[in-house]
Amino acid sequence: MVWGINWPLTKLALPDVPPVLFSGLRTLIGGALLLFIAMRHREKLQWKRNWPVYTVLAIFNIIGYYGLQTVGIGYLPAGLFSTIVFLQPVLLSLFAWLWLGESMSVLKVVGLLFGFAGVAVISSGGLEGNLSPLGIGLAVASALCWAIGTIYMKKKSAQLDSLWTVTVQLLIGGVVLSAIGSGTESWGDIHWTPSFIGILLFISVFVIAAGWLVYFKLMDSGEASTVGSYTFAIPVIANIFSVILLGESVTLPLLIGLVMIAVGIGLVNRKRTIVVPVKQACDNRS
Repeated sequence: MVWGINWPLTKLALPDVPPVLFSGLRTLIGGALLLFIAMRHREKLQWKRNWPVYTVLAIFNIIGYYGLQTVGIGYLPAGLFSTIVFLQPVLLSLFAWLWLGESMSVLKVVGLLFGFAGVAVISSGGLEGNLSPLGIGLAVASALCWAIGTIYMKKKSAQLDSLWTVTVQLLIGGVVLSAIGSGTESWGDIHWTPSFIGILLFISVFVIAAGWLVYFKLMDSGEASTVGSYTFAIPVIANIFSVILLGESVTLPLLIGLVMIAVGIGLVNRKRTIVVPVKQACDNRS
């Protein structure tokens, strides 16, 4: 839910802060908060063994995903950009099938396509405008970074502590994004208004720190494709809170997309029922 709230809150904050610096600030604050907690368990960091993993995760999940998203959204209509980014659950399921050996049933494929179509329907109101090949490329790259980072995180989860993994990738990503923002934007353009500070703290604590920690734990305990299917709900929640916070209207595409996404998630998570003949069941019981 908090990842859905993130979109309208970010839109509210952007008039007060340059986008790349905003990305760097919120990830740094989120990482610093988790560092304060993680320091009680220093022995689980295992820096010498895990620093390459932490670095790769920071590159894909933070620098690539957030950085490309922040730059790319300026080249495309918001609806189209978000639709392309939410190819991620489809890519995630494909990579999980190829690299993790997870199952890929017809129901799961249909459910993923249904969910993606629902996102496209919800975003259809923002598809007007000029299409930029660069913007499309950045959106696809952002989705790829998120998917690859998630698969790599799950593949290496057995050797990682979830708290330290999220903490270190946020700190590394936050430092890099802040450095890029410092070179391309101005800190003087940040307006430290009460509303901006409140949004920054909320996103840093709940969206970045808590959100990524919960996401890692869910990925560690379940199938990547199954957990990933629930991210289709993010644009639904984003639109609902855009209605509440930004005064945007409830539209027919939002309602249709909501139903399609719910059906898609249901299909992805549906377990096949194995029908046992009565005679066989009786034999087994005896």
